[in-house]
Amino acid sequence: MDIKEIFWQETIDIRHQVLWPAEPPEFSSVEGDEDATHYGAFVGEKLVCVASVFTDGKQSRLRKFATLPDYQNRGIGKAMLNVIIESLNASDVVVFWCDARESAMGIYEGFGMKPEGERFYKADIPYFKMVLPLNER
Repeated sequence: MDIKEIFWQETIDIRHQVLWPAEPPEFSSVEGDEDATHYGAFVGEKLVCVASVFTDGKQSRLRKFATLPDYQNRGIGKAMLNVIIESLNASDVVVFWCDARESAMGIYEGFGMKPEGERFYKADIPYFKMVLPLNER
């Protein structure tokens, strides 16, 4: 497996398939995609997992983190988060956060992220904000 930065346009197909299959593909792009850092995990030549990091000042937000169903539960998402957190720890970012689907909170908790605030919903799907303080620089 190889994890590297990719162009935002490369994330759309997996975002669409995994996160919002009932919506049109353009629903899976978000404002600011052009300025974010996007990561892809490849098994051989196949892109199987994507994640996007949007940084504003000293905070970075993980968005649109998705792994193709046939590649889930193989440690690919965990490897992706390791790469992202290592990169952020080498930067000026002091807070890493995301809106996590309640069903996926365990993966984030495994990295020391903690829920902050109350459960909320997006399109009837329950979420929690998850936060990880990073080293102050």
